[in-house]
Amino acid sequence: MKKLLQKRIVIPVLAIAIFISGSAFYKGDFFEIAKQIEIFTTLYKELNMNYVDETNPGELMDTAIKSMLQDLDPYTNFYNEQDVEDARINNTGDYTGIGASVLTLKDKLVIVEPYKDYAADKAGLKAGDEIIKVDNIVVADFKDDAGNLLQGAAGTTVNLTYLRQGKTQTTTIKRESVEIHDVPHYSMVDDEIGYIVLRKFGDKASSETLSAVRALKNQGAKKLILDLRGNGGGLLNEAVNIVNIFVPKNQLVVTTKSKVEKYNKTYYTQKDAFDNEIPLVVLIDGKSASASEIVSGALQDLDRALIIGARSFGKGLVQRPKPLVYGTQVKITISRYYTPSGRCIQALDYWNRDEDGNAARVNQENYNAFKTRRGRTVYDGGGIQPDIELEASKFSPITTAILNENLVFNYATKYYYNNSVNDLSEFKMADSEFNAFKTYLKSNNFKFETKTEKAFDKALIVAKDEELSATIDINYKALISALDNYKNKAIDENKTQLMSLLTDEIVKRYFYREGLYNYYINHNVEIQKSRELLNHPVKFVSYLNL
Repeated sequence: MKKLLQKRIVIPVLAIAIFISGSAFYKGDFFEIAKQIEIFTTLYKELNMNYVDETNPGELMDTAIKSMLQDLDPYTNFYNEQDVEDARINNTGDYTGIGASVLTLKDKLVIVEPYKDYAADKAGLKAGDEIIKVDNIVVADFKDDAGNLLQGAAGTTVNLTYLRQGKTQTTTIKRESVEIHDVPHYSMVDDEIGYIVLRKFGDKASSETLSAVRALKNQGAKKLILDLRGNGGGLLNEAVNIVNIFVPKNQLVVTTKSKVEKYNKTYYTQKDAFDNEIPLVVLIDGKSASASEIVSGALQDLDRALIIGARSFGKGLVQRPKPLVYGTQVKITISRYYTPSGRCIQALDYWNRDEDGNAARVNQENYNAFKTRRGRTVYDGGGIQPDIELEASKFSPITTAILNENLVFNYATKYYYNNSVNDLSEFKMADSEFNAFKTYLKSNNFKFETKTEKAFDKALIVAKDEELSATIDINYKALISALDNYKNKAIDENKTQLMSLLTDEIVKRYFYREGLYNYYINHNVEIQKSRELLNHPVKFVSYLNL
């Protein structure tokens, strides 16, 4: 009895002691935190000891942790040992595997993009191939992230069973070391304009960007386009260093603000700029996030670059990894990012949710105005608003729905196996292909529910409860019919955007990502707009002096 009592005391007390040793406390927090830890540890022990069926303590704890974190923001996460390794790979860009981007689904692994001349490509794997078995492990039966099965020591082999166009095939791949560059492409757009693609902010981002700037200037570049579209961010210090390439020493780049004093920091450029004069355009879109927003926001606030595209994602929450026991860690949101003018980058408020549990977004009428160095007016509201916003850069709701169901990707796979494309410079999708795509959407039962429809459905439920449904039934049907007509027209109204997305995906199938960047130079809307402005200096400068 005494030993049991000691155990009851030791478990919560030990947990509290560990917590105290690594935490900062505020007045009034200690007792409540200690109380809740004791309640939880006692409950956890009693549950595992007394539940009618056998329990799995590890799975129960995993569920408890994840459920707790779900009430916070989506960036505060628990990482097991494999997750920690995956994060390291993402930051360094180096890993050992088959050399392909892979989408993990419940019952299969889909090859999204084989990297040119790496193992998967040399073995003949194509985008759209569905891996259903890795060695003797059936993907559908694997509980953890099946994508990890593809990784392993360089030189080891892995046997894959996959589906291609409904037919089962097999292949053996020798794993190899894979290096994914932060800057996968740079080239001259014309005689004076250089183009740099920055895909992510790993630990080589600033050095690779600087090397690209140097190389392009040696080739005659007098103006630059920096492409941050689709760049989800990465390392903060790399973002500061990239701004420093174009901005002089001792300039404010970003500020972090937190309830914990030690996390309130200001980040300044540390060196002389490599080129403080070269005209610069930065491209962003709805997938440009975090470090991408630090770079674009700082360059905009300092009037150092013209920002073109669509409003960025609005990921302005700062995370810091905290090591835990047994090789695990937790990544905790500790502060928010602010641009040099004082704008908060964060778009969604996860602490004030609507009735459906969705994070709230600031309404445009509640945006606050700020001033750039030259006095231009810019606004907060989350993300970075471009100086020149292009309709083609902003995904419409129906385009987003089509992308979320992978229908552009799947149609590109179908196209690849039914067509031949040999000349990149001459490639252009025919208008008839758009009609074929619409037929494809119908055959795959694509359904798009608008927010208006959802609101009408809720209203109808209330009307039925109030016995008013018979009175409004005819009007309700008329409204739904009008919405159906809108949705049919909406696909046609987004033809240009959808055709562009289809073209991009199809070009990658034949000419890899490198081919896509080369195709952009003469066909991409954002790059064409950038060229137009860079080649008209007076007009370019006028935007920075508004």
